[in-house]
Amino acid sequence: MPTIAVPRDDEQATTLVDGIRSALRAAADPTLAPGQQAYMKSAMPFLGVRVPEARRIARTLAKEGQRDAASLRAAALELWDAASHREERYAAMTLLALRPLRGDPELVPVVEHMVRTGQWWDYTDEVAHRMAELLDIRAPETAEVIRRWSRDGDFWMRRVAIISQLGRGGRVDRALLEEVIAPNIADTEFFIRKAIGWALREYARLDPEWVRDYVGAHDLSPLSRREALKHLGSG
Repeated sequence: MPTIAVPRDDEQATTLVDGIRSALRAAADPTLAPGQQAYMKSAMPFLGVRVPEARRIARTLAKEGQRDAASLRAAALELWDAASHREERYAAMTLLALRPLRGDPELVPVVEHMVRTGQWWDYTDEVAHRMAELLDIRAPETAEVIRRWSRDGDFWMRRVAIISQLGRGGRVDRALLEEVIAPNIADTEFFIRKAIGWALREYARLDPEWVRDYVGAHDLSPLSRREALKHLGSG
């Protein structure tokens, strides 16, 4: 699996990583951990920290030191790659959402690294938001990356491409949406079929007639079709 070199001489990053690890352990409720691990079907154990609290801890500690983009990226990668518990990875992804990294093109390899090494929906769906932000700031370059990912051999990379515009509202690039769905329509993987339906369902908020027409004109799986039309009063 791919690795990314992490600077080891970044004192700000090291301090932040140590602080987050310590705070997560202090906040842990071990009685929650088995249920969290079972729900997520995770080989990596949990500490027993609820996701909103893990995110709050990461945001709070990062803001206390006013870290720059490079330190936040380094801290996120260190937390991710050396994680012994899943909450450390949730904290790592939270750091990527902070203002100094908003729209940072250097996030692209970090997102790719997390998706390829994470291999599960909670990771993929979270970092997809970073690609949506990049589309708002660096549309042509980011769209090209997303097109390439939509044809990747790793279906998690294809999933992140398909859902990369969730949350963009009226800024959705419909042509790009069609392009990333097209090579995946016949895929039998549940997480791809679900992603296609999810992306179309959200776009239906903006243009329900276009979605109805698209579904009618394409041989979508029953799951994708059902999800796409979920709020349109038609199955």
